[in-house]
Amino acid sequence: MYGYPLTIYLLSGWLTTRFPGVDFLSHDAGHLLEVMIGTKIDPHFGPFHLLSYAFIGGGFWLLSAAWTVLYQNQRNGTLAITGAYARMRHPQYIAFMLVMFGFLLQWPTILTLAMFPVLCFMYVRLAMSEERESQRVFGVQWESYAARTPRFIPRFGSTSNSGVHP
Repeated sequence: MYGYPLTIYLLSGWLTTRFPGVDFLSHDAGHLLEVMIGTKIDPHFGPFHLLSYAFIGGGFWLLSAAWTVLYQNQRNGTLAITGAYARMRHPQYIAFMLVMFGFLLQWPTILTLAMFPVLCFMYVRLAMSEERESQRVFGVQWESYAARTPRFIPRFGSTSNSGVHP
């Protein structure tokens, strides 16, 4: 993350004309979103960084919570349907996407802007593949779980297993 990022190098002509007086060789100028909105504060405490901390922290929290449940269920050979898995079928992939988005807010580069949608697409494909395998292994139990639990966007409210959500 430190040094002279390729993005700033490639955009240097446009950046220097659009933002005269900014030293793009400085570390702080590498936080392009903060430069572009013109905050005069330390970019590590600017709005994009603070928001990124929330996404990154929330992502790691969700990942930790999900993996604890998944690990126990894999050891027991059972379907993970509690904890974060009671709200969505793939909390681990949502967690990865939250962390990636947080870093994208913190340090946007051409490469991260290009790779973010590619990685999200790959996680969706992986989730679909895992669902086919889970359906094969768990059968009716999986079908019931999948019918009442959204794939990626959690439902909040009722936590009953009746399949009825507000």
